[in-house]
Amino acid sequence: MKIVVSANGADLDAPTSPVFGRCPTYVFVDTDSMAAEGIDNPAINAAGGAGIQAAQFVIEHGTQAVVTGNMGPNAFNVFQSAGVPIYLFGGGTVRDAAEAFRSGRLQSIVDANVQAHAGMGMGRGMGRGMGRGMGMGMGRRAGGAFSQAPPADFVPSQPIASQEEEVASLKDIASGLREQLAEVMARLDRLEKEG
Repeated sequence: MKIVVSANGADLDAPTSPVFGRCPTYVFVDTDSMAAEGIDNPAINAAGGAGIQAAQFVIEHGTQAVVTGNMGPNAFNVFQSAGVPIYLFGGGTVRDAAEAFRSGRLQSIVDANVQAHAGMGMGRGMGRGMGRGMGMGMGRRAGGAFSQAPPADFVPSQPIASQEEEVASLKDIASGLREQLAEVMARLDRLEKEG
């Protein structure tokens, strides 16, 4: 069976990524032979819709199941429409994720486990929030503790994250926050000049 694992590297020994839509790499694994192919995520820097674009990319590559740390509703809906099940994996290597899937230790999810737009991009909708969405989704603190409560049905198959994964995740969050702050400051400057 061909599965895909969201990862921070391109081979079986790469650490898994706790995010789907903006993970650096997708590792496609044949669970029968354990042959793996890592492909860079073409949607990682998308201004919006990264989860949808990433899900479509993964489906186009013939994946039959997804193994990841988190899944937003937009990507979840794409996979659900295509009949591709999603399995949550709490942390480890791509090999660990594939072996956990292969041995039946992972459970599929029936709904997204993070809210829409939980990635790093600024919301640009014109609803009552005037496009100022700043949601951060389900972050984790040092030591693997959730900064927000995980869903009631979240059961990691292994420890949440190694210190290296945590550092990488926090660096990604810090980078996104810097980008958001720059966008907010530029918007404030424009509004102050206009007003």
